Amino acid sequence: MNKLSEAVSKRMRKDLENAYMEIIPVPGIEEKLGTLQKNMHVAVTCSPTKGVDATLELTEKLITQGFQVTPHISAKCVKGEKHLETIIKKLDTLSIKSIFVPGGDGPEPMGKFSNAYDLLKALKKSGHNIEKIGIAAHPEGHPDINKKILMEALEKKKDLADFIVTQMCFDPTALGDWLVRINKQGIYLPVWVGLPGAIERGRLVRTSLRIGVGDSLRFLRKKTQVAAELMKSSVYTPEKLVTGISNYKDITDTNLVGYHIFCFNQIEKTEKWRSKMIASLK
Repeated sequence: MNKLSEAVSKRMRKDLENAYMEIIPVPGIEEKLGTLQKNMHVAVTCSPTKGVDATLELTEKLITQGFQVTPHISAKCVKGEKHLETIIKKLDTLSIKSIFVPGGDGPEPMGKFSNAYDLLKALKKSGHNIEKIGIAAHPEGHPDINKKILMEALEKKKDLADFIVTQMCFDPTALGDWLVRINKQGIYLPVWVGLPGAIERGRLVRTSLRIGVGDSLRFLRKKTQVAAELMKSSVYTPEKLVTGISNYKDITDTNLVGYHIFCFNQIEKTEKWRSKMIASLK
């Protein structure tokens, strides 16, 4: 890594320290978090196949281990008001103060909530004790939704939320431009930028195509140096991406507060990379 300016180095360190990992509920995953500090913040995903119950089950196990946990409550996985009431009671029992509400990946909703906005409205009426609610954003678009509709949806949800988590993005300029644009449009929520962790190259590319960061992959093909970095080894690490984000010309005018790391359960590899990067920036 080339020598960084003091401002860029300081920014990189701050954002990497203020980062947390996304964990996918699979059997035994709670036993593989030994490299993380016990009071660290983590997020737990909600899949259309496993549903909310699997998310809350892992959430409870991680809380027992001492972690601060933000469970994902996907709108399409909530069957209705009664189900939502049960979920809220469980969140209260676990003293959960923060949740993330995406629309969900399933083709069809399990019940009446087909998008995040509908669930957010129901949550507001429910009298919950949750202190912070997060919503999703897609700086480079979504494979099934055009960018105009995505921005309109974000504007509609902003008053029902407390923070934003973005999808993965490989183009720091596109990300930075988007962060500036949402501020200009009156969306002032703190933003956690979705960052790929230390991941096997094949898994990263397959997932990126599936979740709709095609613009970023096209960017990588055009930028031969960046593409070479991605392809030169079996494991991708995002230090150049973090550098590019921290070096964005207007980064101080954005609401970027840290990173939501998509580690795809490659927890040990990703945490070792993050710790090494932070140490190198001291």
